Amino acid sequence: MRTVELDEELAALLEQIQQPLEKATREAVVLELYRRGIASSGKAAELLGMERFDFRYADKLGIPFFRMSKEEWEAEKAAADSL
Repeated sequence: MRTVELDEELAALLEQIQQPLEKATREAVVLELYRRGIASSGKAAELLGMERFDFRYADKLGIPFFRMSKEEWEAEKAAADSL
């Protein structure tokens, strides 16, 4: 495990999210990796300990959830249709 030091001002701002500091920090990092296209929505959801569909809350934070190629969309649709 690696640690990151946060100055008091940044830590205080993160505490306004009303989550434990570690959880808020992890979420911020994962959301940024997803926003930059480094992590997929599935990987981001996994890193946050949630189901992929639950990661759609990224939309509420201004980060588009649906960023799929046509092939990815077709695969998702086929998987959903088989349920």
